[in-house]
Amino acid sequence: MKYFIQLADESASLCFGESLAKEFVAQSTSRLMVYLSGTLGAGKTTLTRGILRGFGYQGAVKSPTYTLVEPYELAQVNVYHFDLYRLGDPEELEFMGVRDYFSMPVEGEAPRLCIIEWPEQGGALLPPADLHVRLEVAGAGRKMVLQAADHLSESWQCWCDQFASTQAS
Repeated sequence: MKYFIQLADESASLCFGESLAKEFVAQSTSRLMVYLSGTLGAGKTTLTRGILRGFGYQGAVKSPTYTLVEPYELAQVNVYHFDLYRLGDPEELEFMGVRDYFSMPVEGEAPRLCIIEWPEQGGALLPPADLHVRLEVAGAGRKMVLQAADHLSESWQCWCDQFASTQAS
């Protein structure tokens, strides 16, 4: 399913991220792959900051452009924030053991949320997105296209519907 959402400003982007984090916990999801696409400055890292705030993280959030991944091991979830903008070749992901990040957690491990900026740089080495968010600058706000994978549970689909309808009103 595809949703078109207008985010009025940075605060609305943070709100979306926080809402997504809360839904992740409510759904008891074991692993979620979130792709973030858009031009430089479109708000991908801002959205990630909102997600991390939704899990209670209060520290600085910067895009891991040079390190490729920034892990956040939080009480209820492990968040792995990837920025593949400077990736020269998708094979570089193999050298950093990327499959370990993307695998399903084993019993006793915290759930995983993988947020990937510039997913097109990762090619076929990336698993399919559960949620793909495309951001476009629109004045002080952002136009967001949220594409939810068909395999997501009905309650995830309901969350997408609800969020989209609250932003439209």
